[in-house]
Amino acid sequence: MTQTLLFPFSDYWWFYIAFNLFVMAMLALDLGVFHKHSHAVSFKEAGIWSAVWVSLALLFNVGLYFYSLNKFPDPAIAKEVALQFLTGFVIEKSLSIDNIFVFVVVFGFFGIPAKYQHRVLFFGIIGALIFRAIFIALGSILMQYQAVVVIFGAFLIITGIKMMFQPDKEVDPSKNWMIRLLKKYIPVHDRMHEDHFFVVEKGIRYATPLFVALVFLEFTDIIFAVDSVPAIFAITNEPLIVFSSNIFAILGLRSLYFLLAGVVDKFHLLKYGLAAVLVFVGLKMVWLNKLFDGHFPIGLSLGIIALFIGGSIVASLLIPKKA
Repeated sequence: MTQTLLFPFSDYWWFYIAFNLFVMAMLALDLGVFHKHSHAVSFKEAGIWSAVWVSLALLFNVGLYFYSLNKFPDPAIAKEVALQFLTGFVIEKSLSIDNIFVFVVVFGFFGIPAKYQHRVLFFGIIGALIFRAIFIALGSILMQYQAVVVIFGAFLIITGIKMMFQPDKEVDPSKNWMIRLLKKYIPVHDRMHEDHFFVVEKGIRYATPLFVALVFLEFTDIIFAVDSVPAIFAITNEPLIVFSSNIFAILGLRSLYFLLAGVVDKFHLLKYGLAAVLVFVGLKMVWLNKLFDGHFPIGLSLGIIALFIGGSIVASLLIPKKA
C-alpha cells in the first residue's frame, strides 16, 4: 500500500543534504570551538546548550510551518505538519531520558571523569545519527504496509506494558555480550589515557575505557531506537518530519544529560509515563488511527503525551521514592 507523501525524497533530496550539512557544521562548532579542550560541563553551560538546541528545533518548526503554508493550498496542512514535528520531537526527547539513566551508570562503571564525558557523548551522538538515519530509511519503506504497522504497534504496546511491570534492573556493562566480544578481539587497557580512545604501548594498540564506554553507549542507543523510531512513525508517515524531529532531539541529548545527570534519580516514576506513551502510540498504530478515519487528531496526541510525561514527573516529585 503506497502512501502519498507531502515531502517525497525525489523532490526533497536537497533538503536532506542541506540539513546534514547544517548538523555537521553545528557539531564541528561544538567540538572545534566550544569544547576544543576537555573540561567538565557545568550546569549553567548545559542549560545554555539545552536552550540552544530546543530553540533551533522550534525555529526549524516555524520555518517548516511557513514553508508548508506557502507550498500547500490548505492552511490546515501547514498546521498539521508543524504539530507532527512538535509531537515527534517531544516523543523522542521524552524517550531519550531513558538513555540518560544508562549514561550515568556507564560513566560510573568505567570511571570516566566528568571532563571526558562530553567527548564520549559527542562521538556517541555521531554514531546515533548514522544509525537513526538507517532506521528511518528502512521504516519509511516498511511502514507503507499495514501489516508492518500493526506488528510495530503491537511491539510498542508489549514493550510499554513490560516497562510498567518489570522491576528496575541495574545495568552491568561487564555482562554485555558486545563488550565481551570487544575485549576478546581488542586488548583493553586498565586505565585512562586522557581523552584518547586508543593508546599504543610496546607496539601493542590498546583500547582505553573511554572507547569501551563509547561502544556500549552506541549499542544501547540502537536498542532504544527500536522503540523511538516506530513511535514517531505512528505520528506521521513523512520521513522528512521523522528524520528532522529525531535528529534535533538527539543533538540536544548531550546537554540534557549534563543538565539532568545529578537529579535524574529523582524522576523514579518517569518510566511509567514513558511506558504509557509507548502503549498509547502502539494503540494508535493498531486501532485508534482506524477509529478516526485513518489518522488520530495530532493535537490530541500531543496533549495526551504531554500529560503522561508531565504527570509522571510531577508524581515523582510529590511521591517520595522508596528506600
